Amino acid sequence: MMPGQRLQGCRSLHLNEDNGRFALLAALIVLYLLCGAAVFSAIERPSELRAHGRWNGTLLNFSETFNISLRDLNSFLREYEAAIAAGIRADALRPRWDFTGAFYFVGTVVSTIGFGMTTPVTVAGKVFLIFYGLLGCAATILFFNLFLERIITLLAVVMKAVRERRIRNSGLLPPGIRHDFSAYSLPGWKPSVYHVMLILGLSAITISCCASAMYTPVEGWAYLDSLYFCFVTFSTIGFGDFVSSQGAAYGHQGLYRVANFFFMLMGVCCIYSLFNVISIVIKQVLNWILEKMSCLFCQRCNKANVLLGRRNAIRPGSKGRHGRPHDSDGPGDSDTEGRRLSGEMISMKDLAASNKVSLAIMQKQLSELANGYPRTVCGSSRHNGFSGGVGALGIMNNRLAETSNSRLAFFWETRRDPEALHKSLLPGFGVNVQPTFG
Repeated sequence: MMPGQRLQGCRSLHLNEDNGRFALLAALIVLYLLCGAAVFSAIERPSELRAHGRWNGTLLNFSETFNISLRDLNSFLREYEAAIAAGIRADALRPRWDFTGAFYFVGTVVSTIGFGMTTPVTVAGKVFLIFYGLLGCAATILFFNLFLERIITLLAVVMKAVRERRIRNSGLLPPGIRHDFSAYSLPGWKPSVYHVMLILGLSAITISCCASAMYTPVEGWAYLDSLYFCFVTFSTIGFGDFVSSQGAAYGHQGLYRVANFFFMLMGVCCIYSLFNVISIVIKQVLNWILEKMSCLFCQRCNKANVLLGRRNAIRPGSKGRHGRPHDSDGPGDSDTEGRRLSGEMISMKDLAASNKVSLAIMQKQLSELANGYPRTVCGSSRHNGFSGGVGALGIMNNRLAETSNSRLAFFWETRRDPEALHKSLLPGFGVNVQPTFG
């Protein structure tokens, strides 16, 4: 196989990298759903069967005790189910469609929680909900994205200040530049996605625990049920089996409703941000899997890139001295063979062809430098899998270390060699440092 053919195969493989990531994620989600269905079926199915048995026994006993046929009893129960859907309960509950109840309802609509406790029953209400939800949900998603942008910016500022303080107190800096260190330190530094994920996770746990401590005495729920309600609500799943602020009256009712609104708003924003940061980690895993899979198909791609990028070695076309194609797996692919070919007498046609190849490579490199990023033919650094993107992924692009075009090689180097920090900082203070090579 010729190097050009192998290179073309590698390019065709990476042109479909986004589609491969999408297909891999879809397959993993299907597998995740199958595993989840198996686990929940094994856990909840026995309880469901026992509940059906108890309910059938209760209906039979009630029918025999009060001499009511099961057909009439089931008809009555269907009417009661319709009454429940309209918001009627046996226990006294707050009005559903007064102003405060309607405000609670529209809050669950635009936040996509959708408990299902309150639903419109009129035709006008259902039509209005369609248009109201279309605009409200879009605006709320935009609000969540802007919240995500600001929370990441805030965390970046705080974490950068902490890192500067640690470096300043570590004793690595000369005494003369410690006071002006902040003006020159950590250029382009970005926080790690794992640190941001840890901070958001701890914040979500703190908010959930505080909210559960409020719901447990006020609503009369168990603390575990309160934590379950917090996750279902903050993640906008909204099953509706537990719904807060539905009682007819509470002690300190106004304060409780304000606190309930505050916890829901902060919890939904925090969990939304956490989910998007976790998606970055999932995308990293997908990129790693695709990289391992691609290496099975193009194990020698890097070697082909080195041969194509060698500007001083003249490779006259794809034919050898005797007119036969060079096999990339043969001895003609070695550095010795390349140097031998570059020293031979070649025709002007081959020389012009090789110069055209070199000129094309040079133009490609200049174009990549003008665009601000290198485009390698093969390798995981091709946009590092995170460039571009829409929505939350577009917001987090280049705001975290793992989504940046530069993967913080400088800081890894300073971690291994603290002297590199001095070499990068001293020139900013007028100190001449002799460049070293090799």
